[in-house]
Amino acid sequence: MRKFIKTYQFLKNVIKSLFIPIPNWHKFPRHKMFTILFEGSELIVPDNASFLSQEKEIFKDEIYNFHCNNMSPFIIDAGANIGVSIIYFKKKYPNSKIIAFEPDKFIFNVLKKNIYNFSFCDITLINKGLWDKDGIFDFRSEGSDSGRVINSNSDDINKSVELTSLKNYIDRKIDFLKIDIEGAETKVLIDIQKQLHFVEKIFIEYHSFKDQKQTLNEVINILTKAGFRLYISSPSLLSLSPFMKLNSYNDMDMQLNISGWK
Repeated sequence: MRKFIKTYQFLKNVIKSLFIPIPNWHKFPRHKMFTILFEGSELIVPDNASFLSQEKEIFKDEIYNFHCNNMSPFIIDAGANIGVSIIYFKKKYPNSKIIAFEPDKFIFNVLKKNIYNFSFCDITLINKGLWDKDGIFDFRSEGSDSGRVINSNSDDINKSVELTSLKNYIDRKIDFLKIDIEGAETKVLIDIQKQLHFVEKIFIEYHSFKDQKQTLNEVINILTKAGFRLYISSPSLLSLSPFMKLNSYNDMDMQLNISGWK
């Protein structure tokens, strides 16, 4: 028995040494890769602050929680990042079928490893972003969850990515469509508006960028015309006195979560 206890303790210490506990993000430097034990499997995290934000919104606040009579729902995850949203969907609906898009090659490689570690089935990972047409576009990679397509005249270009139209993937009922694509959401919605009758529930993260035209009215018009009832909230980027000062983050002066259902 004593030998068994020693062996058990040894194995326990070895397993614990393989994982770094979730760090205090106030002290841990940003954009430093580490691995943790998350929901029962290894999760590679390239940036602690963005992960803690995702973990809070997705697993604690459950912003993607939805009811579906079909126990094998079809889900499209546009902007999958490192896979926290996919993990949530699969934990809730193990038999779900998911198509996930992530344009940033570095983040996509992390995503692939994370999904492999969880041994999920029926997931198609696509290393492309979404736009209103196919092609290669200039991209600013921020190294975590804020990479986005940018103007070719910008000084922030550090790579190019392949983009495609979401219309190519909407030809049947979609139980849940999540769109978090850092400013490309309006172009994509305009592009797929005739296919929105296939979509039962939709989640969009709307981004407003400083010195750029706001398109919130277009987003709302498209969704209401498609028959969605909407709920809108601001997740984090708040300006309590907007007439005096607009707070901003990564060139954004407003960020909204838009949930829609029929």
